[in-house]
Amino acid sequence: MPGWAALAAVASVVAAVVWLLLLLPPPYFWLDLVAFVQLTAASLRCRRRLSRRPPVTLLDVFRGHVRRRPHHPLLLFRHEVFTYQDVDRRSNQAARTFWERLELRRGQPVAVFLANGPSYVWAWLALAKLGCPMACVNVHVRGAALRHALRAAQATVLLSDPELQEALEDVLPALQSDGVRVFYLSSRSPTPGVEALLPAILEASEEALPSHHRAHVTPDSRAAFIYTSGTTGLPKAAVITETKLLLVASMAELCGVRAGDVVYTALPLYHAAALLIGLGGCIHLGATMVLRAKFSASQFWDDCRFYKVSVIQYVGELLRYLCNTPKRADDREHGVRLALGNGLRAEVWREFLQRFGAITIREFYGATEGNAGFINYSGRVGAIGRDNVFLKPFAPFELIKYNVEEDEPQRDQRGLCIKVQPGETGLLVVKITQNTPFHGYAGDSEKTEKKILRDVLVRGDSYFNSGDLLRIDHERFIYFQDRVGDTFRWKGENVATTEVEAALAMVDFIQEVNVYGVAVPGCEGKCGMAAVRLRPGTTFQGKKLFAFTQEMLPGYAAPRFIRIQDALEITGTFKQLKVKLVREGFDPKAISDPLFFRHDSQKSYVPLDSDLHQAILDMKFNL
Repeated sequence: MPGWAALAAVASVVAAVVWLLLLLPPPYFWLDLVAFVQLTAASLRCRRRLSRRPPVTLLDVFRGHVRRRPHHPLLLFRHEVFTYQDVDRRSNQAARTFWERLELRRGQPVAVFLANGPSYVWAWLALAKLGCPMACVNVHVRGAALRHALRAAQATVLLSDPELQEALEDVLPALQSDGVRVFYLSSRSPTPGVEALLPAILEASEEALPSHHRAHVTPDSRAAFIYTSGTTGLPKAAVITETKLLLVASMAELCGVRAGDVVYTALPLYHAAALLIGLGGCIHLGATMVLRAKFSASQFWDDCRFYKVSVIQYVGELLRYLCNTPKRADDREHGVRLALGNGLRAEVWREFLQRFGAITIREFYGATEGNAGFINYSGRVGAIGRDNVFLKPFAPFELIKYNVEEDEPQRDQRGLCIKVQPGETGLLVVKITQNTPFHGYAGDSEKTEKKILRDVLVRGDSYFNSGDLLRIDHERFIYFQDRVGDTFRWKGENVATTEVEAALAMVDFIQEVNVYGVAVPGCEGKCGMAAVRLRPGTTFQGKKLFAFTQEMLPGYAAPRFIRIQDALEITGTFKQLKVKLVREGFDPKAISDPLFFRHDSQKSYVPLDSDLHQAILDMKFNL
């Protein structure tokens, strides 16, 4: 987002362009100009707040709402109402308990391993009041991945809940050997050696902690770590600074959310969409959030009517699930006026509007660790934003040619990257500047460096590598095309193929494995598939593999399809070939290799024949 220095530098240029275009405005000129003004105003307001001494952070914005409208609801969960004052007092109690009992001090990272609920909200604010960054651990990670997540953030305290008892106890001895102290934010503990903190929290004073606890917080201080899957197969802790936190929280307002709105989310708070844009956006505006523990397509609209919801959050899969529910006479009887999210396919977009009414959809694009993003403020179906000529000087980006088979950008004879032409698909890269910094991943400089492309357009420049393929049409609308490399998206989650490959390699009858994503008609994203070579003298065991994947992998990461091959193809540089496999998919009529399908009701990988293949295409299985 633009800053003061950059704004002043190009103000005269923008003024000249505006003057000329006013004489003969092209299509979308005014739309782009209004979006530029709104984004600039929001960015300057955030930076002005953070430039004060002490800086005004999102926590301070929250405190302002507590003073001005203490009894306004911040959180609605099930049938409970938590006002801004309620959440402030509970977070004060928690902060005191964390300070006195856990001896937490400013700057000390704390991991939160919690499902959606009020405790997530007040724990986050309590840690913020102590100046402690929160590491938002995905509740689906297990074993070594959970242990790695804490190591990456250098967290020595883990806050969890008995709901996750089994996952926690599986790794508890290892965590304790790492020096990690584990606590439940509950009234009782079912795990020996793990203290339940809620009784102490409820007995603590509701008075705010002295301001000196955050005296050294700056705009560049780490506010949170949000994990993202990568090609290494282990969670990467993306650094969220106080500046980024405040800027991303303002996105809700840019998408059209207002202070009087009631925002509904069933997305997990350990993801940036729900925590930063949803909850952060509500705090930024003083709005109300309806939080659901888990998404339910059958109860979604009943919830919206009951809570008088005006804004909903989505990922592409969520709206498709709603469209797949049986039609009801009251489908359009709701107060929802706005939906904001990402990953929405054009056909689902149209079907959703046709069935549920004239809801404004604000599709956006951005990586958790990324240094810029897009908002589809035009409403163009299927687009993720526009190549806005006014905004581009502040956040320079390019689409460059990418060799998918070699998994690297194409370069010319000078060693520089090649821009794509309008209408062509290219890799999105965003220039790293003072206005668009890239903070990388906590505790892993190597992975941070891998996300930086150097010598892109000129010698010495550096760009953030998004890992996404986009396309810009001749009207300057931007469309998402696909993910590159070893990561694909399924069920709203990023699946790192090397993580799945590492797990499957432990199966005693598998010699080699190559994991990739394949398109399934009617499904969002890519569905997991694995090409495997069996160990000599062994046979494929479907039930055993099903049990193994159920125990070792999150549901969204377990491959749905297995392809048995005599040998796995590799390139001259020993990279596994995925492009051909992805293109061939899982059609038994086109593939001579044995194919298997992960059948949930039979709890086994069963042979995939033509009849079963057709049933999958007919959407008779809930993938």
